[in-house]
Amino acid sequence: MNSDRGGALFDPPVALASLSGRSDAEWAEGGGPFAGCAFLGGIALDDATRRAARSMVERDRSEFLPSDPLAFVQRQLRAMDELPIRAGVNVRSAALAPIEDAAGRCQDHDAILEINAHCRQEEMCEAGAGQALLDRPEKLCRQVEAATATGATVSVKVRAEVDGVDLPTLAAKLERAGADAVHVDAMDSEHVVGEIADATGLFVIANNEVRDAESVHEYFRYGADAVSVGRASDDPDVLAAVRHATHEWFQTGAKP
Repeated sequence: MNSDRGGALFDPPVALASLSGRSDAEWAEGGGPFAGCAFLGGIALDDATRRAARSMVERDRSEFLPSDPLAFVQRQLRAMDELPIRAGVNVRSAALAPIEDAAGRCQDHDAILEINAHCRQEEMCEAGAGQALLDRPEKLCRQVEAATATGATVSVKVRAEVDGVDLPTLAAKLERAGADAVHVDAMDSEHVVGEIADATGLFVIANNEVRDAESVHEYFRYGADAVSVGRASDDPDVLAAVRHATHEWFQTGAKP
């Protein structure tokens, strides 16, 4: 971890990244022995994103669509209180009020509220959420401000390789808006993790193909503060390898 940055948001610095329709408290419990944080969700909070999620389900996407999304968040946070792993909740919304409500619930449970500026599904982008927010930094910053006003710890999940989006510049704006962390799906541009780490004091969580010592150490060399595991988050062998590589990097001083 970069010694010039803020304190760790979770320990060990391994997170389970949210997988739509799969990432609930039961899923988090399975990865608990290996990770310091589990991001639940993503959960659509407002009418626009819920309509988008329903359309996505109709074409066989897996999505959480509880009758009351905020009550769902509350139930999941209560379940996470029983686990030795910090909770995060990845949320999608075009409106501010549901984000503020969810953030307040996260604050009550010492959980991280994560704003989803990452989902690239057409329906979600047309609803004004997910990856579409990367092209509307003012709106995204307003969402960050609404969430941080509750006192919650706030992360923003972003995606690299989006045309016209300069992630280091955007990350600096998010930091000024009050964000604590940025969760970066680096795609095939791992170097962007280092550029964000150099440009901000945000806690940087690196994501994409985190599977083994090579991938873990590459992200830490770039300056990531933590790594996250997505699709393989239910594979104990992968999680054990990532956890071991993280321990090797930070605890034994190994810098391969």
